[in-house]
Amino acid sequence: MEEFKRLKNEGNDFVKVGEYEEAANKYSECMKLNTEECTVYTNRALCYLKLYKYEEAKQDCDHVLQIEDSNIKAFYRRALAYKGLQVRKKNMAGI
Repeated sequence: MEEFKRLKNEGNDFVKVGEYEEAANKYSECMKLNTEECTVYTNRALCYLKLYKYEEAKQDCDHVLQIEDSNIKAFYRRALAYKGLQVRKKNMAGI
């Protein structure tokens, strides 16, 4: 549990300075220790949104919503992921 907290805090620190790739990696390490902790999934989803990895963000939010079907952050971030995917689809259609 100590290792989990340390990794999560490191991830949070990376987010605060805009290092989203590093933060996502820390949250991924957390998930190896505890797959049921929803905050690391919503936090990693935020990182993926910032990195324009919309499909990955959506998958993290889907996972959270299977565990907590009323998680507001997961709903909000999944909506942002869907929006990003739609924009990408429109841009690809114009190419």
